[in-house]
Amino acid sequence: MHALDVLGDPVRRRILEVLADGEKSSGAINEVIHHDFGISQPGVSQHLRMLRESGFATVRAEGTRRIYALDPTPLRQVDAWLHPFRRYWERTLDALGEELERGKRERQARTGKKRR
Repeated sequence: MHALDVLGDPVRRRILEVLADGEKSSGAINEVIHHDFGISQPGVSQHLRMLRESGFATVRAEGTRRIYALDPTPLRQVDAWLHPFRRYWERTLDALGEELERGKRERQARTGKKRR
């Protein structure tokens, strides 16, 4: 399955967002997903299995708990796919950065004038 197929599901994307903050137990993930989507524990488990099988997540046992972690390796496939499209937003982001710097310089100039 292609990485974008895995990421096409909002529940799986949300689980990855949760894991991007660090390792989480399956119970903690279930709480977030149940709150956000109303999905039961078995449903969340299916999504976690899909993330494990597609390489987006790893799991390890800690006593009776299962601890999940993000594996960023498949995100390289997404990054490679997005590469040709970057030119469409990089220019816009560069222009935004320049505009923010211009505004910062103007504010500093106004602030400097007020202090005299």
